[in-house]
Amino acid sequence: MTFFTKTQPTCAQDTHSGAQKVQSLASSVQEAPAPLVQEAPAPCAQPSTKMHIANLNVYYGATHALQNITFDIYTRSVLALIGPSGCGKSTFLRCLNRMNDTVSSARISGNVLLDGEDIYAPACNLMRLRKRVGMVFQQPNPFPMSIYDNVAYGPRVHGITKKSSLDAIVTQSLQRAAIYNEVKDHLHDSALSLSGGQQQRLCIARALAVEPEVLLMDEPTSALDPISTAKIEELIVSLKEHYTVVIVTHNMQQAARVSDYTAFFLLGEMVELNRTYQLFHEPHDERCADYVMGRFG
Repeated sequence: MTFFTKTQPTCAQDTHSGAQKVQSLASSVQEAPAPLVQEAPAPCAQPSTKMHIANLNVYYGATHALQNITFDIYTRSVLALIGPSGCGKSTFLRCLNRMNDTVSSARISGNVLLDGEDIYAPACNLMRLRKRVGMVFQQPNPFPMSIYDNVAYGPRVHGITKKSSLDAIVTQSLQRAAIYNEVKDHLHDSALSLSGGQQQRLCIARALAVEPEVLLMDEPTSALDPISTAKIEELIVSLKEHYTVVIVTHNMQQAARVSDYTAFFLLGEMVELNRTYQLFHEPHDERCADYVMGRFG
């Protein structure tokens, strides 16, 4: 940084000093670092649709929890769902692999298409659907068994019993969940001996072991410390190379860090959906602008 003295120059000194200042300012402009907030890159091509949601309504008894939700979820991208508590984010997420079927008071209308197939059609095979659309919950929930058996559980349910095949699946899944190097020498130890962050990554590995196409994550870092949260966020960004990811988060900074698209929910409505940069910097709806600016929520 350049500081200028307050001495009174002569006219010649003033002219010479002024020229030096202009050169100094020009140099500083040329050497100025890039701004911290970068413009979002323009999309290279129209993304393909993995899931299409049309006129989705969800009722819990007389409560209208989701109202006429319609939008697309794109292949191999990260979609973040944001909004205040009780706005319908988790309810929507549970619709994507029919977890709401377990709620006796739930009633659902509309269409949810996975690669063009209606997952609410009577002929839909629920086991196959939940293999294609996996889920990771808010609290880590490893099974009370070994690390290896946790990851191998799903493949075994789906009929894989050959040890060499299971070994390969367990290794690959743990690697993709960025935890293999931490547990490779302890695969037969109890999963309950892991830290909270490690348990959550193990649960992600368990979900990946059945080779899903879509991974749903319901506030996966809300119960974790900052270091574990950072590891999960890095993992989410890397997962989109192979999977379509939908994440519910109350942390708007997290949504900005990890997602390609963001949808803002409020009182059961999907108010705005856009590329994440545009939604946070140029929201179209005043309610969305108020939320991302922290005026409520």
